[in-house]
Amino acid sequence: MHAQAWWRDFDFDGGAVRVRATGARVKLSRAVIGDVLHWLPFYLAVEWRRRRIAKDGPAVAFTPYAPRPWYQLWAAVQLAGLRVSADPIKADILIHFSDSTLSPRPREWRGPGLNLDCADISKTHVARVFEAVTGRALMVDPESCTAPFVDKSETNGAHDGRVRTAPCPREPGRCYQRLIDAESPDGLVEDLRCVVIGGEIAALYIKRRPASRRFENHNAEVRLAAPEDAFSPEERRQIARFCQALKLDWGGLDVLRDRASADIWIVDANKTDMGPPVALPLKQRLEAAGRLARALRRHCETLAAERSAA
Repeated sequence: MHAQAWWRDFDFDGGAVRVRATGARVKLSRAVIGDVLHWLPFYLAVEWRRRRIAKDGPAVAFTPYAPRPWYQLWAAVQLAGLRVSADPIKADILIHFSDSTLSPRPREWRGPGLNLDCADISKTHVARVFEAVTGRALMVDPESCTAPFVDKSETNGAHDGRVRTAPCPREPGRCYQRLIDAESPDGLVEDLRCVVIGGEIAALYIKRRPASRRFENHNAEVRLAAPEDAFSPEERRQIARFCQALKLDWGGLDVLRDRASADIWIVDANKTDMGPPVALPLKQRLEAAGRLARALRRHCETLAAERSAA
């Protein structure tokens, strides 16, 4: 899976960049340009390393398209030594890679794969799965809820959440969840971003930002942490059960820890998460990519072995 000519995915349009595949427009700003400049050394380092890694792992194919270099899966595949095939028939494993909130299973594939049956990552579905696994309700009725709650789009990657302090009419395409108090004494909200592979937390980013910018994608602080430093064994099993119920084999989870109860709440799931976060030092980003690559290689080898034994 070569990353050559990835810049052709974009058009420049009146001071903004338009993503050809989705039509999304990103306004060029100092913050965006800064993120790109921070990302480029990571991209070049992964490209340099991948050329020195033997491609002796299971063969994988992607549908409907392959991840580009700004997705975490791209770096993990490069560093895992997996063979990439453009033809699913020649692959051992099919990876369903789609930015869509709703993405039905590829009907033509009958072998093992990643995220083949993870067809719905809408916020409402994520909340229902979380409640089924934990017994704790995340969703609220916006027309009667008097406690502060979150109003956000069902769509993947919208980053348009807002806190409501009074009841409001229910709108189509919106999800309403209880507000989890994950604010630290210093006024920063802490997000435990878990990258999971086969239900196992392969990388954990502790992301902190001001409460006033809790729904934005720019962090004040980010650090790479070990899962056991943030979650108890039972909490890690709970996260694994959630992934199994959502049928999420690879992806990112937004986990918040409530300050009063100390309970964890999974408030979002993403099958095509970007990263590692550019706010991390380059060394930590490469370490995170290495952790993901090793976990992905183990998981793919297990799937390939199960297919051979079938």
